[in-house]
Amino acid sequence: MIDTSQVSFTVSLDPQARMEHGDSRKQRTDRNTGFPLWSVQLVAMDADGAEVISVTTAGEQPPKVSAGQLVTPVDLQAIPWAQNGKNGVAFRAADLKPVPAGKSA
Repeated sequence: MIDTSQVSFTVSLDPQARMEHGDSRKQRTDRNTGFPLWSVQLVAMDADGAEVISVTTAGEQPPKVSAGQLVTPVDLQAIPWAQNGKNGVAFRAADLKPVPAGKSA
């Protein structure tokens, strides 16, 4: 889990369905719950600057967030990966909660 207490998150791209690779064009699903996977692009900003990350969530419907909205990722995880000579970090959250107006994330 990542400590997000000192980071603000702004949605930079509305939720998109995570699709299977290849020709199937079928939406990917969570292997534990069977729910469809959704990807949301966020700008994570802290005292050191900003970074754009893509966060995956699982749910019957996409997270109810939209571009420009401040959100709080619930149970945000960073998952290192390596495949075919490439590597990176995948981000996964249980949910994305809109920050009430007048509050900072």
